[in-house]
Amino acid sequence: MRLATLRNGAPDGQLVVVSADGTRHLPGGPALPNLLAAIENWSEAEPALAALADELAGGAGLPLDPALLAAPLPRTWQWLDGSAFGTHGDLMQVAFNMPPIETDLPLMYQGVSDRFYGPRDPVPFPDVAHGIDFEGEFGVIVDAVPMGTSAQDAAAHIKLVVQINDWSLRTLAPIEMKTGFGWIQAKPPCSMAPFAVPPAALGDGWRDGRVALDLAVDWNGQHFGHANGGAMDFSFPELVAHAARTRDLVAGTVIGSGTVSNPEYATVGSSCISERRAIEIIADGKPATAFMAFGDTVRMAAQGADGSTPFGVIEQTVVEAARAA
Repeated sequence: MRLATLRNGAPDGQLVVVSADGTRHLPGGPALPNLLAAIENWSEAEPALAALADELAGGAGLPLDPALLAAPLPRTWQWLDGSAFGTHGDLMQVAFNMPPIETDLPLMYQGVSDRFYGPRDPVPFPDVAHGIDFEGEFGVIVDAVPMGTSAQDAAAHIKLVVQINDWSLRTLAPIEMKTGFGWIQAKPPCSMAPFAVPPAALGDGWRDGRVALDLAVDWNGQHFGHANGGAMDFSFPELVAHAARTRDLVAGTVIGSGTVSNPEYATVGSSCISERRAIEIIADGKPATAFMAFGDTVRMAAQGADGSTPFGVIEQTVVEAARAA
């Protein structure tokens, strides 16, 4: 089952189920107008959506125009992003020239949730001097999670998996980090690949509560990296339990893995520019790779062993934001 959202003029769009080949769709209908409504009542929504998926498998469905696809969850109540890849954390300490964070707990911040860019949306930024960077990662969408839920129990609350580009402004990040108040300027809205899928739909690609798939990243048409999401130090159930330690999580909360990163970065590359710059600092004492410029493009697609792309593709261009009047 692959779920997507078509733009229809409403803020949350129209929920649709998409065929396995990505060419046809069926709408959720009045009872399931959008994905947020579905996830809030998942016990009833899931069988209805599965029935539509069966119809699509039988050849039914309307033609799907990829240009109309928004993020599968265009906005939601809460976006919590972890940093579950130790290699990425180690490299970021080099990139930002900051000491290690001494903790055995997952790292996590609360970001912008009132908007997720669609997979083909141009993404506006005010100034290239802010250090525009992409960050490829995975995320999960949960139903209502009670406060104090254990990692073992949290697994049952993970209903959908998504692929995310967590945009970052790298020259602003160290300043905000030093304040101790968290990110506001350095973390603009993220982007989502077009399809959200249940964990079971990933087959062997969902392993130990992790997305064990390569995330292929191209920058301006050149291969940049294909790190595997299975290297998370903390699983998604552990991240969900951490987020719910002192609060209930409302249905529709999205929890991210952080930038996909592998210890073998010399061979698999990276999922963000800042990592490559840190690797250059380690090797040569200074970074050589610049951050993104207006007109640059980034493409991201998680790939199965058979070459399939279960989440579809993010392919976006960085553009200059319009000036306020």
